[in-house]
Formats: sequence, C-alpha cells, structure tokens
Amino acid sequence: MRKKPEPSLRARALQYLARREYSRAELRGKLLPHVQADEDFEQVSPVNLDALLDDLTARGWLSDARAATQLVHAKRSRFGTQRITHELRQRGIAEELISAALPALKESELEAVREVWQKKFGTLPQDAREKARQMRFLQSRGFGFDVIFQVLRSESDIE
Repeated sequence: MRKKPEPSLRARALQYLARREYSRAELRGKLLPHVQADEDFEQVSPVNLDALLDDLTARGWLSDARAATQLVHAKRSRFGTQRITHELRQRGIAEELISAALPALKESELEAVREVWQKKFGTLPQDAREKARQMRFLQSRGFGFDVIFQVLRSESDIE
C-alpha cells in the first residue's frame, strides 16, 4: 500500500486557516514541527516559514486582528476580561490589539458576569460559605472582584 505524500507547509497552513482564525504566532507554532519533517523533500527553513506567513498576511488570509476579534466574540459570554486578555496573550496577539479590545470588554463585563452568575447560580448566597463559593467560581472565569461584588449586591437589591 502506497503512503500518502505529506501536505506542503502552505497546504497545512491553509487547512488550519480554513477551520478558524489563527494569530501569526499560533500558526507559526503549529507549522514549526513540520518544517523539520519537510526538510528532506524541500528546502524549507524557519526563514522560509516566516516568508510563507508574510505571504499569507499580505493576501489577507492571516490576521492577528481577526483572530483577536474572533476569540473575544467566542469567549465573551462565558469569561471575564482578565481571562480573555490572558488567552489573547497566550496566542501571541500584540499588546496594541489587546489594548484596543479592552474598552469593549470592560463595557460588557457587568452584563457578562450577570449572565454567567444567573446561568450557574440564579439565587443569592444564603451564607458566607456559599457567597465565597460563588465568588471563587466567577473569579475563576476571569471576572474582577469589582463586578462580582456589583452583581451580588445588585441582585440582592432586586429581590
């Protein structure tokens, strides 16, 4: 049985980009292990990998700004600003793009923490232990104490 030929670096990159948006750093990390594997067949080096990434960026197929926007939209309903910012940094998004996304994230944070709290708990804590549990959960989702306190206080005002 004949073995299928390995896809080229460009083909791999396009397969990844067809599934979802990637940041440049993320895509570089995914393709880097295949650079060494391809060296036997073609003369591909990390320099050529950077040239490929430059070409994909120039064609508009690779965009850190789109990757950041996509991640923010995907995570906003479940996570807080701190967690989303951390994920953006992990994916190699530039600080300028993160700073540009922060005002919109902070604006919608109170609404997001209310939704997450309502979905998970829905009722106010009856004692200090339950309150601590709810706060830890919301904090683990990346919400700041200021909005967590706001939600727990405002919900008690409503009832």
